[in-house]
Amino acid sequence: MAELTPAVLGDRAERMINTLGSVSAEPYRLLRTFLSPAHREAANLVTQWMQDAGLTVSEDALGTVRGSLAGAGTRRLLIGSHIDTVVEAGMFDGPFGVIAGILALEHFATAGRKLPFGIDVLAFGDEEGVRYSATLASSSACAGKFDFSTLELVDAEGVSLAEAITLYGKDPADIPAAAYAAGTAAAYVEVHIEQGPVLEYRNQPLGVVNSIAGQTYLNVEFLGEAGHAGTVPMLLRRDALAGAAEAILAAERSARDTKGEVVATVGHINIPAAASNVIAGNVALTVDIRSGSDAARLNFVEGFKTDVRAIAERRHLGLSVTTTRNVATTPCDPAIQDGFAAAIKAVGGEPLKLASGAGHDGTAMAKLCPVGILFVRCRGGISHNPAEYASPADMGLAVAALIKFIEGFKP
Repeated sequence: MAELTPAVLGDRAERMINTLGSVSAEPYRLLRTFLSPAHREAANLVTQWMQDAGLTVSEDALGTVRGSLAGAGTRRLLIGSHIDTVVEAGMFDGPFGVIAGILALEHFATAGRKLPFGIDVLAFGDEEGVRYSATLASSSACAGKFDFSTLELVDAEGVSLAEAITLYGKDPADIPAAAYAAGTAAAYVEVHIEQGPVLEYRNQPLGVVNSIAGQTYLNVEFLGEAGHAGTVPMLLRRDALAGAAEAILAAERSARDTKGEVVATVGHINIPAAASNVIAGNVALTVDIRSGSDAARLNFVEGFKTDVRAIAERRHLGLSVTTTRNVATTPCDPAIQDGFAAAIKAVGGEPLKLASGAGHDGTAMAKLCPVGILFVRCRGGISHNPAEYASPADMGLAVAALIKFIEGFKP
């Protein structure tokens, strides 16, 4: 086997990324949802890679594939990410973290080195939350925090999560066995593309995450009165879509006013009886609000609710605002941050610390053990998009830094 230099590691990572990227539910765009046939095919491929790397492989009731390397003692370092995708996804978000873990552990397995702790690489299947309205099911199970009420959730075809688990060949009754025993997990770390432009702007291939942003999702529904587009005078209209449009702009304006502390996005809007010649009588939109500061996020939420109430009152609209997701900021462990910073220096980089505006499985795993994330530069900061890209050179440096981190890790 060729020496595992960063260049070799990067080339291997690129080949594996491309191979896994060909596993999709659709022929012309990348889509792998939780517990789907495409998820099964991807899990089988990851299983083979783990076995080829010299790891012992198992799979739990939620389809998380675990590749294990034995070490001294009972403590384990967990390295993971996810292999599910959004609709029309890029190839790097999630899978690179799994691939980086496999390549790093292969380095130790091939050398026959027995570390003073064991290591597991975890390939989760439910980080994106595309198929079901809840997310992080697989990592929550590993953390011993699975919400069993989510088994009743149904997908767009009416298949419940419990049924999907059974169809995948698993038993929901076995979910508790996925949890790590108390005290065995020393830490959870993840290697992930940044999904933003900061590292590229700073001309740095790698960065250290200091926190995972908190998130609030609001479902905002305006109720007006449907009417004929040509016969109802403008002053007499109760246009729900106009109210929703004003709310979207209010969210954007208020987020900009925070000077980068809060971001707010409306990525989905629903008009149940939409027609080009009908005044919208009912419109619902989802507002995604994120910040590295819980106080700033919650303050923004209250201010935005005040804004939409004023919009509804002025336009004579009914209003419903429901919080559908509320996740606190997850701080990354200082010792892990220091370990990644030292590893980046060891491979010739300058450790830049930054927050993650995207969610990660680390949010769930933080309920089990300390967590940390190593960011990798991605071109243009583009993610959740087929144009998503990280270079082989940067990926190779990331795997080399992960190896250095493991060598210096103290459980």
